[in-house]
Amino acid sequence: MLGCDVHSHLIPGIDDGSPDLDTSLRLIRGLADLGYRKLITTPHINADFFPNTRGVIDQGRNTVAQELKRQGIGTELRAAAEYLLDDQFIRNLAEDADFLTLKDKFILIELSFAVPVINLRQVLFDLQLKGYQPVLAHPERYLYFAVSRGWYDQLRVSGCLFQLNLLSFTGYYGREVRELAQYLVKKRYVDFLGTDLHHERHLQALHSSAIVFRIARQLSEAGLIRNTSL
Repeated sequence: MLGCDVHSHLIPGIDDGSPDLDTSLRLIRGLADLGYRKLITTPHINADFFPNTRGVIDQGRNTVAQELKRQGIGTELRAAAEYLLDDQFIRNLAEDADFLTLKDKFILIELSFAVPVINLRQVLFDLQLKGYQPVLAHPERYLYFAVSRGWYDQLRVSGCLFQLNLLSFTGYYGREVRELAQYLVKKRYVDFLGTDLHHERHLQALHSSAIVFRIARQLSEAGLIRNTSL
Protein backbone atom coordinates (compact mmCIF):
# COMPACT_ATOMS: atom_id res chain seq x y z
CA MET A 1 0.00 0.00 0.00
CA LEU A 2 2.82 2.41 0.79
CA GLY A 3 5.76 0.84 -1.03
CA CYS A 4 8.18 3.56 0.07
CA ASP A 5 9.10 4.55 3.61
CA VAL A 6 10.01 8.23 3.91
CA HIS A 7 11.39 8.41 7.46
CA SER A 8 13.90 6.14 9.17
CA HIS A 9 17.32 6.08 10.79
CA LEU A 10 19.16 3.20 9.13
CA ILE A 11 22.66 4.52 8.50
CA PRO A 12 24.82 3.04 11.26
CA GLY A 13 26.53 5.08 13.91
CA ILE A 14 25.68 8.63 12.87
CA ASP A 15 22.60 9.45 14.96
CA ASP A 16 20.28 7.81 17.51
CA GLY A 17 19.23 5.11 15.05
CA SER A 18 21.04 1.95 14.00
CA PRO A 19 24.34 1.56 15.87
CA ASP A 20 26.06 -0.78 13.41
CA LEU A 21 25.83 -2.34 9.96
CA ASP A 22 24.41 -5.67 11.15
CA THR A 23 21.54 -3.89 12.89
CA SER A 24 20.88 -1.80 9.78
CA LEU A 25 20.56 -4.96 7.69
CA ARG A 26 18.19 -6.60 10.18
CA LEU A 27 16.00 -3.50 10.23
CA ILE A 28 15.93 -3.31 6.45
CA ARG A 29 15.00 -6.99 6.16
CA GLY A 30 12.21 -6.37 8.66
CA LEU A 31 10.87 -3.47 6.62
CA ALA A 32 11.05 -5.59 3.47
CA ASP A 33 8.95 -8.21 5.27
CA LEU A 34 6.34 -5.50 5.83
CA GLY A 35 6.23 -4.88 2.08
CA TYR A 36 8.50 -1.88 1.68
CA ARG A 37 10.41 -1.92 -1.60
CA LYS A 38 12.08 1.49 -1.27
CA LEU A 39 13.48 3.20 1.82
CA ILE A 40 14.41 6.88 2.02
CA THR A 41 16.40 6.92 5.22
CA THR A 42 16.60 10.27 7.00
CA PRO A 43 19.40 10.73 9.55
CA HIS A 44 19.09 13.62 11.95
CA ILE A 45 20.96 16.80 11.15
CA ASN A 46 21.17 19.28 14.00
CA ALA A 47 23.96 21.42 15.36
CA ASP A 48 23.98 20.26 18.99
CA PHE A 49 23.86 16.48 18.76
CA PHE A 50 24.11 15.21 15.17
CA PRO A 51 26.02 17.68 12.97
CA ASN A 52 25.94 15.32 10.01
CA THR A 53 26.92 16.43 6.53
CA ARG A 54 25.97 15.31 3.04
CA GLY A 55 29.32 13.56 2.75
CA VAL A 56 28.87 11.58 5.97
CA ILE A 57 25.34 10.55 5.02
CA ASP A 58 26.21 9.61 1.43
CA GLN A 59 29.17 7.53 2.58
CA GLY A 60 27.03 5.71 5.14
CA ARG A 61 24.27 5.04 2.65
CA ASN A 62 26.75 3.68 0.12
CA THR A 63 28.21 1.30 2.70
CA VAL A 64 24.79 -0.10 3.57
CA ALA A 65 23.70 -0.27 -0.10
CA GLN A 66 26.82 -2.19 -1.07
CA GLU A 67 26.19 -4.74 1.66
CA LEU A 68 22.54 -5.07 0.62
CA LYS A 69 23.70 -5.84 -2.91
CA ARG A 70 26.34 -8.29 -1.70
CA GLN A 71 23.75 -10.20 0.34
CA GLY A 72 21.18 -10.18 -2.45
CA ILE A 73 18.67 -7.96 -0.61
CA GLY A 74 16.72 -6.12 -3.29
CA THR A 75 15.38 -3.23 -1.20
CA GLU A 76 16.26 0.15 -2.71
CA LEU A 77 17.96 2.47 -0.23
CA ARG A 78 18.14 6.22 -0.72
CA ALA A 79 19.17 8.91 1.75
CA ALA A 80 17.81 12.31 2.65
CA ALA A 81 17.86 13.93 6.10
CA GLU A 82 15.62 15.05 8.94
CA TYR A 83 16.56 18.67 9.59
CA LEU A 84 15.94 20.31 12.93
CA LEU A 85 14.89 23.93 12.45
CA ASP A 86 17.67 25.29 14.64
CA ASP A 87 19.84 28.39 14.24
CA GLN A 88 22.36 26.50 12.09
CA PHE A 89 19.65 25.38 9.68
CA ILE A 90 18.37 28.94 9.35
CA ARG A 91 21.91 30.19 8.63
CA ASN A 92 22.41 27.44 6.06
CA LEU A 93 19.12 28.34 4.42
CA ALA A 94 20.14 31.99 4.18
CA GLU A 95 23.43 30.89 2.58
CA ASP A 96 21.66 28.70 -0.02
CA ALA A 97 23.00 25.42 1.33
CA ASP A 98 22.41 22.29 -0.74
CA PHE A 99 19.99 20.29 1.41
CA LEU A 100 19.32 16.58 1.14
CA THR A 101 15.72 16.04 0.08
CA LEU A 102 13.21 13.21 -0.16
CA LYS A 103 12.78 13.94 -3.84
CA ASP A 104 13.23 17.04 -5.93
CA LYS A 105 12.77 19.87 -3.37
CA PHE A 106 10.72 18.00 -0.75
CA ILE A 107 12.60 18.55 2.52
CA LEU A 108 11.86 16.72 5.78
CA ILE A 109 12.00 19.05 8.79
CA GLU A 110 11.45 18.57 12.49
CA LEU A 111 10.82 20.85 15.46
CA SER A 112 12.00 20.79 19.04
CA PHE A 113 9.79 18.57 21.21
CA ALA A 114 10.10 21.10 24.04
CA VAL A 115 9.15 24.46 22.54
CA PRO A 116 7.89 25.66 19.15
CA VAL A 117 10.05 27.69 16.79
CA ILE A 118 9.11 31.32 17.39
CA ASN A 119 9.40 32.31 13.73
CA LEU A 120 8.19 29.01 12.29
CA ARG A 121 5.93 30.46 9.62
CA GLN A 122 8.71 32.79 8.46
CA VAL A 123 11.12 29.84 8.11
CA LEU A 124 8.51 27.93 6.11
CA PHE A 125 8.01 30.97 3.89
CA ASP A 126 11.77 31.31 3.34
CA LEU A 127 12.03 27.62 2.43
CA GLN A 128 9.31 27.94 -0.16
CA LEU A 129 10.82 31.16 -1.47
CA LYS A 130 13.91 29.10 -2.31
CA GLY A 131 11.82 26.47 -4.05
CA TYR A 132 11.57 23.89 -1.25
CA GLN A 133 8.45 22.03 -0.22
CA PRO A 134 8.57 21.60 3.58
CA VAL A 135 7.37 18.29 4.98
CA LEU A 136 6.94 18.37 8.76
CA ALA A 137 7.96 15.13 10.45
CA HIS A 138 5.50 13.67 12.97
CA PRO A 139 3.40 16.79 13.71
CA GLU A 140 1.31 14.70 16.09
CA ARG A 141 4.27 14.34 18.46
CA TYR A 142 4.64 18.05 19.24
CA LEU A 143 2.34 18.10 22.24
CA TYR A 144 2.39 21.89 22.57
CA PHE A 145 0.19 21.90 19.45
CA ALA A 146 -2.46 20.05 21.48
CA VAL A 147 -3.04 23.22 23.50
CA SER A 148 -3.96 25.15 20.37
CA ARG A 149 -4.77 22.84 17.48
CA GLY A 150 -5.28 25.87 15.28
CA TRP A 151 -1.52 25.73 14.74
CA TYR A 152 -2.12 22.83 12.37
CA ASP A 153 -4.47 24.97 10.28
CA GLN A 154 -1.89 27.75 10.15
CA LEU A 155 0.85 25.37 9.05
CA ARG A 156 -1.32 23.96 6.28
CA VAL A 157 -2.20 27.45 5.10
CA SER A 158 1.55 28.16 5.14
CA GLY A 159 2.02 25.33 2.63
CA CYS A 160 3.50 22.72 4.95
CA LEU A 161 2.89 19.03 4.25
CA PHE A 162 2.61 16.54 7.13
CA GLN A 163 4.32 13.17 7.63
CA LEU A 164 2.71 11.12 10.38
CA ASN A 165 4.34 8.17 12.15
CA LEU A 166 2.55 4.85 11.80
CA LEU A 167 3.32 3.93 15.41
CA SER A 168 1.53 7.04 16.63
CA PHE A 169 -1.77 5.32 15.82
CA THR A 170 -0.89 2.36 18.06
CA GLY A 171 -0.33 4.41 21.20
CA TYR A 172 3.40 3.69 21.12
CA TYR A 173 4.23 7.31 21.99
CA GLY A 174 1.29 7.73 24.37
CA ARG A 175 -2.43 8.44 24.34
CA GLU A 176 -2.18 12.15 23.55
CA VAL A 177 -0.02 11.54 20.48
CA ARG A 178 -2.48 8.92 19.25
CA GLU A 179 -5.37 11.36 19.69
CA LEU A 180 -3.54 14.07 17.74
CA ALA A 181 -2.77 11.61 14.95
CA GLN A 182 -6.44 10.66 14.75
CA TYR A 183 -7.39 14.34 14.74
CA LEU A 184 -5.06 15.04 11.81
CA VAL A 185 -6.58 12.17 9.86
CA LYS A 186 -10.07 13.54 10.46
CA LYS A 187 -8.86 16.92 9.19
CA ARG A 188 -7.28 15.16 6.19
CA TYR A 189 -3.99 16.74 7.23
CA VAL A 190 -1.79 13.81 6.29
CA ASP A 191 0.40 13.50 3.20
CA PHE A 192 3.01 10.86 4.05
CA LEU A 193 3.23 7.95 6.48
CA GLY A 194 6.60 6.98 7.91
CA THR A 195 7.97 4.35 10.24
CA ASP A 196 10.52 6.67 11.92
CA LEU A 197 12.37 3.42 12.51
CA HIS A 198 15.28 3.72 14.95
CA HIS A 199 15.70 0.26 16.47
CA GLU A 200 14.31 -3.24 16.71
CA ARG A 201 11.68 -2.30 19.30
CA HIS A 202 10.11 -0.06 16.67
CA LEU A 203 10.25 -2.89 14.17
CA GLN A 204 8.62 -5.34 16.57
CA ALA A 205 5.84 -2.85 17.29
CA LEU A 206 5.20 -2.37 13.56
CA HIS A 207 5.05 -6.11 12.97
CA SER A 208 2.75 -6.83 15.90
CA SER A 209 0.09 -4.16 15.36
CA ALA A 210 -2.87 -4.73 13.06
CA ILE A 211 -3.73 -1.04 13.46
CA VAL A 212 -0.72 -0.10 11.33
CA PHE A 213 -2.01 -2.05 8.34
CA ARG A 214 -5.57 -0.78 8.77
CA ILE A 215 -4.47 2.87 8.89
CA ALA A 216 -2.16 2.46 5.90
CA ARG A 217 -4.94 0.88 3.86
CA GLN A 218 -7.55 3.42 4.96
CA LEU A 219 -5.44 6.45 4.10
CA SER A 220 -4.15 4.96 0.86
CA GLU A 221 -7.68 4.18 -0.32
CA ALA A 222 -8.73 7.73 0.63
CA GLY A 223 -6.08 9.04 -1.77
CA LEU A 224 -4.29 11.07 0.89
CA ILE A 225 -0.89 9.39 0.92
CA ARG A 226 1.92 10.42 -1.44
CA ASN A 227 4.53 7.82 -0.47
CA THR A 228 4.40 6.08 -3.83
CA SER A 229 5.18 9.36 -5.63
CA LEU A 230 8.71 9.43 -4.21
